[in-house]
Amino acid sequence: DAQLSQSGGGSVQAGGSLRLSCSPSDRTRDMAWYRQAPNSACEVVSRISSDGTASYADSVKGRFTVSQDNADATFSLQMNNLKPEDTGRYFCAAGGPVSVAGRICTAYRIFGSWGQGTQVTVFS
Repeated sequence: DAQLSQSGGGSVQAGGSLRLSCSPSDRTRDMAWYRQAPNSACEVVSRISSDGTASYADSVKGRFTVSQDNADATFSLQMNNLKPEDTGRYFCAAGGPVSVAGRICTAYRIFGSWGQGTQVTVFS
């Protein structure tokens, strides 16, 4: 399946903000952000379903905002008040799994279209 292009990420002090972007966005499929933290299984951070409903992992609610921009077909994740535990490699996907369990994120790349991943490091 066609790959997505990601940008953004980097290193930031705790309490700071970063924005991740992914293109092209696809409103006909669920779009999601996944996180691969060090020594941890993949987790779904946030997703927007094809009907526009957004959802978030409990750990990021109130701090992260997911959005889609029709004008430039971009899917974004605004991350505020970042914490060291937010550190990890973030992947965007179109048509990726609704839930993940116990495997690394790259194991799910057979489902849908994925970005290459971008590193987010939050230091205290």
